[in-house]
Amino acid sequence: MLNNPYQNRKYVVSAIIVGVVLVYIVRLFSLQVVETKYKEGAESNALLHRTLYAPRGLIYDRDGRLLVYNKPAYDINVIMREVQQLDTLELCRTLGIDRAYFDGRMADIKNRRKNRGYSPYTPQTFMSQLEMEDVAAFQQLGYKFPGFYLQNRTLREYAYPSAAHVLGSIGEVSPRQLEEDDYYRQGDYAGRDGIEYVYEKELRGENGVEILLRDARGRIQGRYEDGREDIAPRAGQDITLSLDMELQQLGERLLTGKVGSIVAIEPATGEILAMVSNPAFDPGLLVGRERSKNYAALVADTLKPLLNRATQAQYSPGSTFKIIQALTCLDMGGITPSTLFSCQGQLSYPIKCTHTHDSPADLCDAIEQSCNPYFWQAYRNTLELDGYGEDNEPFKRRYDTWEGKVRSFGLGSRLPGTDIYEQLAGYVPSRDRYDKTYGPHSWKAMTVRSLSIGQGELLVTPLQIANVAATIANEGYYVTPHLRRADSLALRTHRVDVDPKHFPVVKEGMKRVLENTVTGRYYRVPGLEMGGKTGTVQNPHGKDHALFMGFAPLDDPQIAIAVVVENAGFGATYAMPVATLMTEYYVQDTIRRTWLLDYVTNTITNPDVIKGN
Repeated sequence: MLNNPYQNRKYVVSAIIVGVVLVYIVRLFSLQVVETKYKEGAESNALLHRTLYAPRGLIYDRDGRLLVYNKPAYDINVIMREVQQLDTLELCRTLGIDRAYFDGRMADIKNRRKNRGYSPYTPQTFMSQLEMEDVAAFQQLGYKFPGFYLQNRTLREYAYPSAAHVLGSIGEVSPRQLEEDDYYRQGDYAGRDGIEYVYEKELRGENGVEILLRDARGRIQGRYEDGREDIAPRAGQDITLSLDMELQQLGERLLTGKVGSIVAIEPATGEILAMVSNPAFDPGLLVGRERSKNYAALVADTLKPLLNRATQAQYSPGSTFKIIQALTCLDMGGITPSTLFSCQGQLSYPIKCTHTHDSPADLCDAIEQSCNPYFWQAYRNTLELDGYGEDNEPFKRRYDTWEGKVRSFGLGSRLPGTDIYEQLAGYVPSRDRYDKTYGPHSWKAMTVRSLSIGQGELLVTPLQIANVAATIANEGYYVTPHLRRADSLALRTHRVDVDPKHFPVVKEGMKRVLENTVTGRYYRVPGLEMGGKTGTVQNPHGKDHALFMGFAPLDDPQIAIAVVVENAGFGATYAMPVATLMTEYYVQDTIRRTWLLDYVTNTITNPDVIKGN
């Protein structure tokens, strides 16, 4: 017995039996739980699971005006295993499509690389976002097309043909979105840009499902279990924007026949009151079956209407930058409010003055008259305060400090933590940039003198200019600019790296721009104290750009604004009147200067914009 060679065979046999049982258990688990195709196949013979799409949340402006809502639409879905004896040509005629489209869609649906959720037993989207008139014929002849079904959905509808760049659009989800979020299925739609994209998860809601009972021929017999197993959709969350639609529409009217942008901000909260970019487009163009055709036309338009110039166009700030220059030079000890510099007008060197005014000038005079030589001398004094020293290091340390203070105004980077879609950062050159360009020991204040008057390598967006205006209005801080009114961004306050004591003198200079200069007095709003600064920016590709930034009322700012009109010439002639009209309407709730409104609206600085419209 002790030497019985067969005594261990019972363990081997037991192990084999256990192994076989485990294999069966694993396979049964896989078939019933992991692999769904058999379950789907069995259920689809008796049940049809129809998605109940959640209506997207509505979008309102700050005063409760409805901006974006939903209207009924339809998809045509197909269950592949039920497509039998199909008259393809008649289906194409009924739906107004050609055979190539039909074959392409059927191939895409079956392509598991493009459609990862494909199953021949479940509904797949064949055509989407059809309006009622598009599907009327299909409803009459649907019995001829086994496997094809109507699916209720909604389309976005816009109460105003305005603010397309802000609101954004809806489009079919991409393969990347399908991979990253299992909420979506092939053929679903989601926000593609603007507010629709940024707040997609809040706006989309949660889809539901309706389970329908079918007979052996696939005909609907009613609701399964009287609807007890159905899941109701949950509507998306409504969103209230900080946008004032009437102010937005006024801005769009003022930019008629012009290329440019307007950004208006409430300084105390950082709420965007208006964000205008022109040329623009009706947001309704990117809805429904015509979306692809219209989008292609907008892309091909040489005026680039899809570009949001308020956040994606970059310009030299020009003389609007002199306000930051003044504050930075004051804070670094390069000047005081009473520092005097002489100006020889056109004879000034190395930077000429474009204005004729009294000399010498102090800081307020220089802001009022936009004196280039003053700001060049202030900038040079500031950077050279410690001399150049060995290897330029004292000078370059001063430059680093200057650069940091400029960046603290929100320049040279995207504004942090905002819900504004697609910003460009602009550019503030670092010492490394100049070390590489000129050599570490070869550049001086004279080398980078263009920075003193907002030219050279400096680049900003209109959004950033408006934010600078808000910062000056607040005397040293800004709240992250944002578009959703209920957002908690009011807690995100950014204090700039300049002592608040320097702001009153700069604000006084900006007040004098509107009260003492010829164009300022002509365009100022009667009865309203306002601070502002114009800018005329050199443009290597054509006529100069016109810029303006400002805020009002002076002592209790309710609005900060920036205006850019491309290829228009002087900022005082074109950008200033646009800004003062916007300010007048927002603060006083009316426009009494109707003569100026008519003049600006009818002024065309780019005839191609009118042709494009």
